[in-house]
Amino acid sequence: MSGPDPRNDVIPHARILKLKLSNFRSYRQVSLDFEGRAALFLGANGAGKTNILEAVSFLTPGRGLRRATLEDVAATEGDGSWAVAAEVDGALGHAALGTGIEASSGDESPQRKSRIDREPVSSATAFAGHLRVVWLIPEMDGLFLGPGAERRRFLDRLVLAIDAEHSARVSGLDRALRSRNRLLEEPNFDSKWMDAIEHEVAELAIAVAAARSETVRRLAAEIETSRDADSGFPTAQIALDGEVERALEIESATEVEERYRMRLRDNRPRDRAAGRTLEGPHRSDLIVLHQEKAIEASRASTGERKALLVGLILSHARLVTQMHGFAPVVLLDDVAAFLDAERRAALFRALEKLGAQVLVTGVDESAFSALDAAAIRFRVTPGEAVRLG
Repeated sequence: MSGPDPRNDVIPHARILKLKLSNFRSYRQVSLDFEGRAALFLGANGAGKTNILEAVSFLTPGRGLRRATLEDVAATEGDGSWAVAAEVDGALGHAALGTGIEASSGDESPQRKSRIDREPVSSATAFAGHLRVVWLIPEMDGLFLGPGAERRRFLDRLVLAIDAEHSARVSGLDRALRSRNRLLEEPNFDSKWMDAIEHEVAELAIAVAAARSETVRRLAAEIETSRDADSGFPTAQIALDGEVERALEIESATEVEERYRMRLRDNRPRDRAAGRTLEGPHRSDLIVLHQEKAIEASRASTGERKALLVGLILSHARLVTQMHGFAPVVLLDDVAAFLDAERRAALFRALEKLGAQVLVTGVDESAFSALDAAAIRFRVTPGEAVRLG
């Protein structure tokens, strides 16, 4: 993961100029002109505000901010197809990005297709050269209280905004682990075939662990560097808890990979009894502490946990900017319910200073007095989003 050339004083910007949705969730057809500015989407709960942010989140690799399947986001009254298209003024200049699926034919699973300037590209990973997207949504509220799997997914999204290839590695590791687990269920499995699967598991596991570790290291350094007692947000102290990650701190990736491969082989009887692979990065956890109070995030108050999370997202947005030379597009869903007025104002000030384009949803416009006055307002009702003013 390499950053921008520090000798280059010109920092490009990344903005979404226009967004068009076709058969996406509650929208049959809608076109939105952002003019590269911040945008506020106002409407009642259930009107479809989050659907717009979710559409933007599909301009990145992965399954979007709701982690939905490709079929789930298709409009219920449509033919099963959907499309998200955007005109962007990004790091590589003006470009048209598009992604979606075609109408289903038969029993085959739909394949997501992506295009840049109308030309097919292998996946949405190619969009990363034009813009990066990060988000804060209410579902993250329980991050520090939930199981480790939620924090791993959260961390993988942080990594993905920096390293666009990370999603493919994580998916590959999941598939390889499933293959190993299935083979372990067989009474007399082919040991050579198992060796081959474990070779793949080990290779992918170390790649995933290394990318996570590097991101956590860089993010921890950014948090410390940008620490500000007047920011309105507590300081998060972060670390990765996992045997593979700890080994990578003192040994080469080759050595760690070989040792993990041997552990997989030696643990076959135990893993077979458990019905799953018990060791590896798929079991690691992201540890978050409230630094000022020296307590685990899970022990902090509800308000402190929310503020810690927002501080993490801000630090991550700054890190993305540092590494790629342009600020990510930031999606904020129902942030008025997430933060009090003082911290909302602090959040908007930080994002304005960063230079990020912000797309935010809310119910009451008065809750967003601290948002950039130039932000475009949209009134959202089921199936429609109409610009105000």
